[in-house]
Amino acid sequence: MEIFIEISVFIFGLVIVVMTIFSALSTFVLTRAARSQLNRVVFGLMRRIFDFILRFTNTYEQRDQIMAYYSPISLIMLVPVWYALIMLGYAAMYWSLDVGDWFADIRYSGSSLLTLGFATSENPFVTILSFSEALIGLILVALLMAYLPTMYAAFSRREQAVSMLEVRAGNPPSALEMLLRFNRIHGLDKLNEYWKTWEIWFADIEESHTTLPALVFFRSPRSDNSWITAAGAVLDAAAITVSAVDIPADVSASLSIRAGYLALRRIADYFDIPNPQNPRYPNDPISIKREEFDELLSKLEAAGVPLKADREKAWLDFAGWRVNYDRVLLVLCKLVMAPQAPWSSDRVQRFKMPPMFIFKKKHKA
Repeated sequence: MEIFIEISVFIFGLVIVVMTIFSALSTFVLTRAARSQLNRVVFGLMRRIFDFILRFTNTYEQRDQIMAYYSPISLIMLVPVWYALIMLGYAAMYWSLDVGDWFADIRYSGSSLLTLGFATSENPFVTILSFSEALIGLILVALLMAYLPTMYAAFSRREQAVSMLEVRAGNPPSALEMLLRFNRIHGLDKLNEYWKTWEIWFADIEESHTTLPALVFFRSPRSDNSWITAAGAVLDAAAITVSAVDIPADVSASLSIRAGYLALRRIADYFDIPNPQNPRYPNDPISIKREEFDELLSKLEAAGVPLKADREKAWLDFAGWRVNYDRVLLVLCKLVMAPQAPWSSDRVQRFKMPPMFIFKKKHKA
């Protein structure tokens, strides 16, 4: 019976170590989106702590300053959590090998993991285990050091496009301002090349924000900028161009919209946030009202932007494009606490995120 208990404890400790290593591999090494339940627990608990702190703030600027620390702190907290679990797992294995009592086992495990070397054993199997534990500890530190430059390189690429958008779409970014400025400065014929640039950007954030999910919560250097409101402005500008602006047809805008809503859906899917996968208007309503659309077209027309004559068809075409990204855009704005921007974060109040979204099981829309 005693041998059975020792074997069970050894296996239990081994499972903890293996699962922790897989959590680290899915975070640092794996080149595809892989969800770690341990990471989700850490980020979820930290989000609750930050949500509690936000109750004592009065302005968006204060909330933004606090939330700027959410993702970096949560990311750094993964390392001590991994270390604690590995230390606990190895301590269980040492206990099953009769290294000592639980306190001595934890002390020996900590000495090996942190490569302090103040605790030793004459048992060769225990020595091999302690060497493997020390190696795991060093590997985790090395992986973190290699991981951060990769993350910040992806962050820099994302934010460069967001900052450049302000020149063309104003601050906060809006589809209206973007089309007015292109018409006034560049000419609407230059939009085709711009859509290609953002198609590449959408493909980049789809890859980076699912393989490096902490990036979703990394906030822009300026509190009034956000990657998600920038995405919304570009998607709306492309949808309006395709549906209502009377210029020669080009597939670039349509491809950019498709790249955009696929990227946003897959980021939302990573966090198990319900969103419609094949929505259709009018069965699936959108958050933009017909009056808002008509008002925008009137402003474009007054500025000399050539528009298609059939406004009813233009609205149906726009709604047909917008429905593909309407809900997922709004829920991501809510998730990252985006600053106010027209046609995106300005209408997220009716969406209530699950309090512990990170623990939710996958839903089908």
